[in-house]
Amino acid sequence: MWSPAPLCALGRRRPGPSALLQPPTRLLQREYREKTPTRLLQREYREKTPTRLLQKEYREKTPFCLLRREYRALPGQGWGRTQHLPPCRFLSNKPKSRRHPKSFPVLDGRVRAVYRHVFEGNLRNSEAVIKRYSELLERVKKGRGENAVLRHTQRNKKVLVRERLRLLLDHADFLELSPLAGLDLPYGDVPAAGCLTGIGRICGVWCVFIASDATVKGGTIYPIGVKKQLRAQEIAMENRLLSVHLVDSGGAFLPLQSELFPDKLHGGRIFYNEAIMSAMGIPQVAVVCGSCVAGGAYVPTMAEESVIIDKTGTLFLAGPPLVKAATGEDVSPEDLGGARLHSQVSGCSDHFALSEEEAYECIRNVVSTLNCEPVPQQDREPDSPLYSPEELLGLAPLGYSCTLPVKLVLSRLVDGSRFQEFKATYGTTLVTGFGHVEGHLVGIVASNGELAHDAALKGSHFVQLCGQRGIPILFLQNTAPQPAGPASISQAEAHSNRLKAQASMMAAVACAAVPKITIVIGGCFGSDSYIMCGRSFSPNFLFLWPNARVGLVDSQHFPTVPPAGDWTGEELELKQLKAKLEEESSAFYSSARLWDDGIILPQDTRKVIAQCLEIMEQKKYQAVSPCPHPIIRM
Repeated sequence: MWSPAPLCALGRRRPGPSALLQPPTRLLQREYREKTPTRLLQREYREKTPTRLLQKEYREKTPFCLLRREYRALPGQGWGRTQHLPPCRFLSNKPKSRRHPKSFPVLDGRVRAVYRHVFEGNLRNSEAVIKRYSELLERVKKGRGENAVLRHTQRNKKVLVRERLRLLLDHADFLELSPLAGLDLPYGDVPAAGCLTGIGRICGVWCVFIASDATVKGGTIYPIGVKKQLRAQEIAMENRLLSVHLVDSGGAFLPLQSELFPDKLHGGRIFYNEAIMSAMGIPQVAVVCGSCVAGGAYVPTMAEESVIIDKTGTLFLAGPPLVKAATGEDVSPEDLGGARLHSQVSGCSDHFALSEEEAYECIRNVVSTLNCEPVPQQDREPDSPLYSPEELLGLAPLGYSCTLPVKLVLSRLVDGSRFQEFKATYGTTLVTGFGHVEGHLVGIVASNGELAHDAALKGSHFVQLCGQRGIPILFLQNTAPQPAGPASISQAEAHSNRLKAQASMMAAVACAAVPKITIVIGGCFGSDSYIMCGRSFSPNFLFLWPNARVGLVDSQHFPTVPPAGDWTGEELELKQLKAKLEEESSAFYSSARLWDDGIILPQDTRKVIAQCLEIMEQKKYQAVSPCPHPIIRM
């Protein structure tokens, strides 16, 4: 049996007989020494000297100490064998005032006449891809079609998923993640991957939401749906955001069970993440707003608090048809796992709601009790760019050969078009510097040509500066197609030097412990895309413009005629491969497979970046939790 004594007392030395049986003279001498005015003054002087106070403040605020404290906060981590407590929720710490310097140089964002024909060609292409993007969005919003919508609203008397979000969130405007996920997949269309994910405000606090869309196959979970939910949970953990689940799911889609059940990052990972997030002190709440069957039943039962809706919400591992097949017993969904059963008997639900409106109002009340403080609003309105964001449509390149200077893009994104450039005349194929986006200071790394040796060294230096200063980094990615191999010894030497410099920048980007946002404004090709913080380098958010191209090689530079003597394949096969590369490198193909967090319109880029910066800033208002364990219900 473990002793009930505190663990912290086990390492203390017990007083020996000599300490217990000390003579009165020894005790009087010790008491006299401790209470003499000289000793008291010395102790007070040591504790209150400016040097001692500065040393204590320096120790508490050094980056190493902060990183060590954050590292210790992770579950199962620690220095040596010591287990430490995980970070908890948001505190109402007073934010630092944001500085809006008027001394940053103003960028010249005028499009010169020599670029006018390129600008107009880009504009025509942007209008075409945006039209397709709008058509796909409308297709996604219809779910599985009109019949499915009517069955959901009239026969089942349930509210559509976007209406549910309107009732739950403070504003109808929210940051939706990967809305085109699930389109044109090998196993068919799964609009929005069968669930809506995104980030919105509840009671002023930024929250991640995961909402099932029961108009898509009854809310059953496809492999792409598992991937989308895991990505939403990853964003919640990285940015320490409250998670809200609106569950209306029929469980896993059995015909594809081998693609969503057995592996590490398949369906079971959702429940694993719920436990880890609870141990990290990240709140999770759920609403049972429809049928929760099989795996879908675990989501609300592992949340900290859950609400179930009368006559609508049901919760069971196996529904009435399976019960009938297994036991021959006829049972109604309400008797098997209805709202009253789980509120009054099983205790799986914490709150009972008579309607969906009442359920979402209850969730808002629950959020208000989580002791989460919203990000304080800045005291004044930031300056708008001097140039219209609508002109970004003409700056979104049709192809790499149609790329215009990236400073024209920056002049339409940063506050007042002001930009403090770093190493302006060195390594000019990469633009680096500081700017503000709606009041948020950000370091900017923007492609402006092929990432040459000097540009990579410059980028490595700048990324490390941002890491030292704790400044978020914004990457604007438009990488060049892979260059041809060296044809001489001198070219091989230059190529080697370039690779070494790029390796330096790659390491700097990977190890920079600051928030990172990547926007692919043009090409995302080859190894250069890794250096510019592509998906595999785990940026906090990654978005594409509709014109973006994603691939190992650029299909537009892929040959369709076999070189003589080098390859004996047929010309037809090369053309087929080129067409395949062309299809698979489009932004819509990428977003359908969740290789990014969604496609955004160029003119909305500034707004999305500002939202992401504010979402990530909410993480600052946190403290250490006294509870290193998850909430274990019942």
